[in-house]
Amino acid sequence: MKSALQRLSLAAVLVVFCACAALADEVLLKPFILGSRGPGSVAEKTAEVKAAVAVQGFAIVGEYAPYPDAAIIVVTNDDLKNIAAKSEHGGFGAAVRISVTKVKDEVQVAYTNPVYMANAYRMQDDLAGVAAKLAAAIGKKEEFGAKGLTAKKLRSYHYMFGMEYFDEPSVLAGYGSFEEAAAAVESGLASGRGGATKVYRIDVPGKKEAVFGVALKGETEDERYRDDKFIMSEIDFKDIRSTAHLPYEILVSGGKVYALYARFRIAISFPDLSMMGKNSFMNIMKSPEAIRKALTQAAGGKI
Repeated sequence: MKSALQRLSLAAVLVVFCACAALADEVLLKPFILGSRGPGSVAEKTAEVKAAVAVQGFAIVGEYAPYPDAAIIVVTNDDLKNIAAKSEHGGFGAAVRISVTKVKDEVQVAYTNPVYMANAYRMQDDLAGVAAKLAAAIGKKEEFGAKGLTAKKLRSYHYMFGMEYFDEPSVLAGYGSFEEAAAAVESGLASGRGGATKVYRIDVPGKKEAVFGVALKGETEDERYRDDKFIMSEIDFKDIRSTAHLPYEILVSGGKVYALYARFRIAISFPDLSMMGKNSFMNIMKSPEAIRKALTQAAGGKI
């Protein structure tokens, strides 16, 4: 029979445990991490980043310059791919996007926060190990891009009532097999259908699943709402830039081709963006459908 002292000690331990669990649940995560900021050129910093991530075991799968004074490097490693394989539609989280952006007289190096994205994409691991390797390679001055969301809220995130969740992606096209679907996407991106071109491809190990990074261009007035440069000119306006929001993804899983609907995909990078006013979602109101149609064309689907 336990003594009163033993029962009291056990109760104290339980209180501490519950308090720690509650505290962990209250940690506010932000979509991006600033690695460094200071003098230099985009070309110099890009070369430094590529060398640094390679030392930490990351493979560079694609590069993209969406507009002047901005470069994006997309990386992955075995940890990312293996964790992606354990999660439904985990391919969306199989890459980390690193940006190098010149803003006035400084160059900012930033990257998508692996822990934030792991929760937003409902992955089976919080990717803390991946985050530690990136911090060792690129640095970690601060998280930015939002006031912050808890892991619990991220796992059930949508921007507002009536808008899409992570598990409500757009089905762009359907084929008889994974191989046929992947080949159709490769062909569509190679020919630039819908203004979409390929930035990278990552195949998820042990699954018939692959994620494609997609650059989007729009040459005419009607096409501008899908254009990466136009969209970012409207919503990426703060002192520290969120260039690593780009590029978008197409996911081939089995014989189906998916994309996260832009009301989710944009909002998860810019959760604090206002609905109306200057630099708001209202200014890109036509973009979610424009992006869906562009990606559907790239996938060989029917609009």
